[in-house]
Amino acid sequence: MGSPDPAETFRQEAAELLEQIEQDLLDLEHDPANRELVDRAFRALHTLKGSGAMFGFEQVAEFTHDFETAFDQIRKGVVSASRDLVGVALAAKDHIRTLIQRPEDGDPAIGAAILGELHALIGRATPGSDMPAGTAGEPAEQPVTWRIAFRLAPNVLVNGTNPLLLLDELHGLGTCTLTPDISGIPALDGLEPDALHLAWSGLLTTTQGRDAIEDVFMFVRDDMDLVLEPLAETAADADATPAANAVAPAEGPAEAKAAEPRAPEARATEAKSGEAKSGEAKSGEAKSGGTLRVQAERLDELMDRVGELVIAQARLTQIAGATTDLNIKAVAEEIERLVSGLRDTTMGIRMVPIGSLFGRFRRLVHDLSRDLGKQVELVTIGEETELDKTMVERLADPLVHLIRNAIDHGLEDAATRATAGKSGGGRIRLIARYSGAEVLVTVADDGRGLNAARIRAKAEEAGLIAPGAKLSDAELYQFLFHPGFSTAKEISAISGRGVGMDVVKRTIEAMRGTIDMTTDPGRGTEVTLRLPLTLAIIDGLLVRVGAGRYAIPLSSVEECVELAAADDVAGRGSSFLNIREALVPFLRLREIFATGTPAEPHQKVVVVSSGDLRVGLVVDQIIGSHQTVIKSLSKLQADVETFSGATILGDGTVALILDVAHLVERGQAREERIAQAALDRAALETQP
Repeated sequence: MGSPDPAETFRQEAAELLEQIEQDLLDLEHDPANRELVDRAFRALHTLKGSGAMFGFEQVAEFTHDFETAFDQIRKGVVSASRDLVGVALAAKDHIRTLIQRPEDGDPAIGAAILGELHALIGRATPGSDMPAGTAGEPAEQPVTWRIAFRLAPNVLVNGTNPLLLLDELHGLGTCTLTPDISGIPALDGLEPDALHLAWSGLLTTTQGRDAIEDVFMFVRDDMDLVLEPLAETAADADATPAANAVAPAEGPAEAKAAEPRAPEARATEAKSGEAKSGEAKSGEAKSGGTLRVQAERLDELMDRVGELVIAQARLTQIAGATTDLNIKAVAEEIERLVSGLRDTTMGIRMVPIGSLFGRFRRLVHDLSRDLGKQVELVTIGEETELDKTMVERLADPLVHLIRNAIDHGLEDAATRATAGKSGGGRIRLIARYSGAEVLVTVADDGRGLNAARIRAKAEEAGLIAPGAKLSDAELYQFLFHPGFSTAKEISAISGRGVGMDVVKRTIEAMRGTIDMTTDPGRGTEVTLRLPLTLAIIDGLLVRVGAGRYAIPLSSVEECVELAAADDVAGRGSSFLNIREALVPFLRLREIFATGTPAEPHQKVVVVSSGDLRVGLVVDQIIGSHQTVIKSLSKLQADVETFSGATILGDGTVALILDVAHLVERGQAREERIAQAALDRAALETQP
């Protein structure tokens, strides 16, 4: 196995840093006086610049240096973080991302324009002209010469610090002459190649204050020795060359922070806070917890192996059930217990908080609010709710469409909201919560709500329904997910072409999820996505229809009842089942699958639900629960809507997994056809 690509490692760590910078900038827009946010964003920029230069991303280092220099004026309190300034800073962050991910697309003219606008807002004409600062950080009329001597901790190289970059930063502050001290380099047999044995001393003449000089060592300050004195206070030594012995030797080599790679921001946080000063404390910290970066492909491969193990365990259980050997039965039960635990642990590794997804939409709402001239507040609830990483990735695009539509079509402008007695700013709520074996993700707005009459008129105009057809509001709202359907009077750059909501529905259904939509005219709309916890392994109910076996997701099963002979006969005309005074339509899977075998005398009905709708599925036999390892169907079966996948049973045969959402829709459609036919017959009978 080859070693990881350093450039790719930097890209991954830079993505986390850029995400942190974006979140801090968005927070800063609402809280400009928050010094902690400013410092955190500045530290992330500083780390990004140093790491970029270390890994050969020179364009990133140069642009980030100018960005950092301008942003430093916010940190020093020279200017405040206005809305316009934050907007330009976000554009600069986007340009850095482009330089890292797609260097060939990085246009220097775009970078220069962003920096020009940034410096114009700050009030300076050119980058790199820091304001003079005195001894304590105040403006100074004349440059000050400092005597500087420092020795870094031996482990700085291991932790990712490049001393040459620190020297370059010191030279950038003014006229600097430094002399290395090589007296600490041991003999060859005692030399550690990853340890730093050098120290430096010399003179620095600059208009910057002490704070600016100490900021150069921001991330290594707690584990180093630094002597920094104005030359006026050391006149006796003015003519003497600053000796290396002026640098006090470190009291002992600092232990490595950890054996595992650390993200730059993690190293910066540790250096800033000074945690784990002693080797014992660090050792204890390493044992108590930590994280390890693992490639997503390896997790997917692990999940595939666990799936195969579940299938093999099912085979072993089947063999054990057919034998009288108690030893084999005991081993089978133990293997089943261990496999179940391994399955849960592996699935837990793949689970990530949905808050990592919610954070992305803050920028989307910020930009749409600016482009549409609407004040929009984004509220997120349930960020700690965990979902399979694959599902989190697939949810991004559907949620983008829903949020864009909510802001563009749902939220009114400030004047309209004031007329309706609402606050001038609209609110978008992103909510995630558990509901049994499902996760519900809701996008809610406090806008005008849906107009059922307009949706009906548009559906009739498009020929989707007959004029005057009786449909509930919930059924009308489903037309919004029809390809090309839109009630927008004007087409904008944001939406209005009807090419977004159908993508949302297809994506959610591909994840075996459903969409519920409710609205309160004048008060807002809620769109709820119902999703399974995982796409890899689920608990299923195994049933038999004719000679074939099928799996039904157990999370969709409400109850199982026996189909009485009277209901069977009556159902030939109406296909309804009376369950506790509630009529439930049912489908005969034998007829749908065209089994060609006679019906068995004691058939069963599995009542399943999708959202608020229920339907009964008539089967010949209920075999029992089954750990279902989901296998995707091939492209040849892509148009088969009745099944969502397949699984391999213990005996090696294949069982198809029923698509509950599609079957429920089919059952409801059949109910509507029967009801409409009854109305038509009644109308004919009343005619003279």
